[in-house]
Amino acid sequence: MTEAVESRHFIQQLIDSDIESGQWGAPGDRSVVTTRFPPEPNGYLHLGHTKAIILNCGLAREYGGKFYLRFDDTNPAKEEQEFVDSIKSDIEWLGAEWDGDVKFASDYFEHMYAWAIELIEKGLAYVDDQSVEEIRAGRGNLKDGGKASPFRDRSVEENKDLFARMKAGEFENGSKVLRAKIDMNSPNMNLRDPLIYRIVNVTHHRTGDTWHIYPMYDWAHGLEDSIEGVTHSLCTLEFEDHRPLYDWFIDAINQGRSDEEQIHHPQQTEFSRLALSYTNMSKRYMRQLVDENHVHGWDDPRMITVAGFRRRGYTPESFWMLASDVGITKFNAIVDFSRLENMVREDLNKRAPRAMAVLDPIKLVITNWGDGGDEDRLESMEVPNHPQDESFGSRTVQFGKELWIERGDFMIDPPKKFFRLGIGREVRLRSGYWVKCHDFKADADGNVTEVHCTYDPSTRGGNNPPADEEGKVRKVKGTIHWLNVNDAIDVEVRMFDRLYMAERPGKKSGDHLDDLNPDSLTVISNAKFESGLVDRGPQEPAWGDGIRRFQFERTGYFCEDGDSSAQKLVFNRTASLRDSWAKQGR
Repeated sequence: MTEAVESRHFIQQLIDSDIESGQWGAPGDRSVVTTRFPPEPNGYLHLGHTKAIILNCGLAREYGGKFYLRFDDTNPAKEEQEFVDSIKSDIEWLGAEWDGDVKFASDYFEHMYAWAIELIEKGLAYVDDQSVEEIRAGRGNLKDGGKASPFRDRSVEENKDLFARMKAGEFENGSKVLRAKIDMNSPNMNLRDPLIYRIVNVTHHRTGDTWHIYPMYDWAHGLEDSIEGVTHSLCTLEFEDHRPLYDWFIDAINQGRSDEEQIHHPQQTEFSRLALSYTNMSKRYMRQLVDENHVHGWDDPRMITVAGFRRRGYTPESFWMLASDVGITKFNAIVDFSRLENMVREDLNKRAPRAMAVLDPIKLVITNWGDGGDEDRLESMEVPNHPQDESFGSRTVQFGKELWIERGDFMIDPPKKFFRLGIGREVRLRSGYWVKCHDFKADADGNVTEVHCTYDPSTRGGNNPPADEEGKVRKVKGTIHWLNVNDAIDVEVRMFDRLYMAERPGKKSGDHLDDLNPDSLTVISNAKFESGLVDRGPQEPAWGDGIRRFQFERTGYFCEDGDSSAQKLVFNRTASLRDSWAKQGR
């Protein structure tokens, strides 16, 4: 039988062909493959970045090549060291190890400046005194060609002089730019004399006040790749129309150079970005959410940032699983948010130990617990830490007369298909006993405060009772979780949900804030949790990132938040056990 051939996406096929032909070195040499991830340090990484990181790092690993982390720090007005630190931390957390030292565009400013002077000397660049608005108007549109700048034919000497003075800080912001001289009638708007440098008299987070001019991304991008020896410059599809400019800049520098003097010319290839429903990955909008206090910082667990997902308890593995699931294509599409949630559920279902937590507690009193003469006695029950994996071991919990159960597990007048507690109804207390309700107490407002039950001593451990004289075994359909009142502690639980209610925030109204979900965060201050799990136990897996994760029985997946203290634990909900949004038809 013929073995199935592994499906390889188009970038893998491209690299395979390059290696076979010796495009970047000796034919068959896989180690020459070099990729990079070039974030701008003007915000935190978001979910869309994870696909690019995983793709670039994954390819370097596959071929035994190199993967670089390089910051495109060319806009000091919006960049901060905080963002550099957060991005490095997020990439390390994802498990995408980079080769060598972290690189910065600012490391190459001298190279870029020298190459810009070369373009001036070749008559391929000029200093323009027009305003941004005049330059934009002069470019024309897709129907009409552009209009040449009145400064386009300045002499080489004048351009070099003005450019040097721009560098020295003699001019105000916006007063001059350096433009490439390409084609003002090109059908590709990016080739209509694009900007190479602009004046920015702002202190840079690495170079201080050394520079007063900063390269535009299109100029810096390819030159950084060239210096680092990148073979495959992988970009999302919005850069496809920029590729001719990427190539033009490198070709312009190489123009007139001998073969030995030619700079390296990487290959830019585009792929579809990762876009999820119910999210908005615009950095401008994310910054607005933070600045206007719609969320509590860039790492708020409702944010689409990697830091937010980390704090919410998502695992690096879930992002790698999603990247594999959505694949690498040339077609932009919106991926439903539930696919990511399903990935983290799949991962945590296998690896998260179980715990019992009661989020909305009411007291259950076992009225016949003292029939043996000791109503204060406690019994130790063995509870598995993972019902599908014995390697997790078990733990001991105490069972007694008074227990906490979920308010939703009792109804005064339950419908027929309600398989939990009501008058005359019997349920299994997981790993405890079977109990049958016969009474309840309520306060003056009608809120239930206690549920009174009897227990069946023959059902210890939650097992079925013995068969009766006719050989019949009594059965129950409902199983609920519980906590012994004297063996539970108060914890705070933060129930996070999607930040937006609309699949495409702002599409209808034009303002993403109109679609914010008012129920994206609910804080429960008096939830109950097993006191025996306050400290890390041997049954907990080594997550690597130090975050404690659990599946709260029947409730969902939760992690301990960094706000936890010795006085009070704080848990964040990572995901519900099932997709509640699909159930509600949203």
